[in-house]
Amino acid sequence: MPRFQYVALDARGQESTGLVEANSANEAIGHLRQAGYFPTGVYEEGKAPAARNGKVKRPRTGRIAVPVVATPKRKTGITLFQRQKVKSRVLMIFTRQLATLIDSGLPLLRSLNVLARQERDPVLKRATEALTDAVQSGNTFSDSLAQHPKIFNELYISMVKAGELGGVLEVVLGRLAEFQEKAQKIKGKVLSAMIYPAIVMTMAVTIMGFLLVFIVPRFEAIFKDMLGDKPLPGITIFVISISRFAQNNWVMLIGGVVALIFGIKLLARTPGGRSLVDQFKLRIPLFGDLIRKTSISRFARTLGTLVTSGVSILQALN
Repeated sequence: MPRFQYVALDARGQESTGLVEANSANEAIGHLRQAGYFPTGVYEEGKAPAARNGKVKRPRTGRIAVPVVATPKRKTGITLFQRQKVKSRVLMIFTRQLATLIDSGLPLLRSLNVLARQERDPVLKRATEALTDAVQSGNTFSDSLAQHPKIFNELYISMVKAGELGGVLEVVLGRLAEFQEKAQKIKGKVLSAMIYPAIVMTMAVTIMGFLLVFIVPRFEAIFKDMLGDKPLPGITIFVISISRFAQNNWVMLIGGVVALIFGIKLLARTPGGRSLVDQFKLRIPLFGDLIRKTSISRFARTLGTLVTSGVSILQALN
C-alpha cells in the first residue's frame, strides 16, 4: 500500500509530521482528520520538499498519523482577463475552515497561514496571503478584508468587524459559514426549480426555428401546387413571410440576439438601468414570483444574521 508523508497541526496547534499508509492522498487526509489532526500538506513518500531547517518533528506515538495533500505553489504571472472573484462555494469552505481553526484555539494569524498553505483556488490563495501580511503588519482583520472588495462583500466585512469589537470572531465566522451554506442550498433549489421551464422554453424556440427554416418552405411549395393561382389565407401568408425572413436574415437575427443580451448587461450596470431590468424580471410569468420570494428570503436572512452578530439595525439596513 502506498505511503504518504504529512504535515499537520494537532488540537493544541503544534505542527507534527509523519507517515501514513493509504490508497490515495484523500484517504490519507480522512484518516488524519479522524485522528484529530488538521492536515496542512500531504506528499507521496520521497517526494516531499525538504524542510527549511532540515529537522522533522515526529508525532507522538499512539496517534494515527495521516498525510495532507500538498498544493503545489502556483506561478504568479500577469495574464490578460485574470479572474478576480472567488466562487461562493469556495469562499464558504474557507470561512468554515477559518471558523473551525479559530474556535479550536488557533490564533488568527496562524489560522490564515494554515489556510494560505493549503488553499487550491489561486485567487483566494493570493488574497489569503495578502490578508496574512496585512494582519501581521498590524491591521485589523476587517480592514484587511476591506482591501479585497471583489472577494469579501460588505456583509462579510461588517460581520467580521462586529465580531472583532465583541471579541467573538469565531462565533461570527461560524454564523457567516452557516449563512453561506444556507444561501448555497437555496441557490441550488432555485436552479433546480428553473431547470425544467428553461429546458421547455429552449426546446420550444429550437422547434419553432426548425419549423420556420426547414418545414414551412416545403409546405409553401405544396400549397402552390394544390391551390394554383388562388390566394393563400392571410395567416398562412404571414407564417410564410416570417419563414422567408428567417431564412434570408438568420445571421442578422443571431447577431441581434447577442447584441440584445450584451445591451441588457450593460444597461444593468447603471443604477437606472438596473432598476428597469429588475422590474422586468419581476414581471416575467412564473420566474418573477420565484425571484421575488428568493429576494425577500435573502433580505430577511441577511438582516437577521447581521443583527444577531452585533451589527446595529441602521447599519445593517444600510
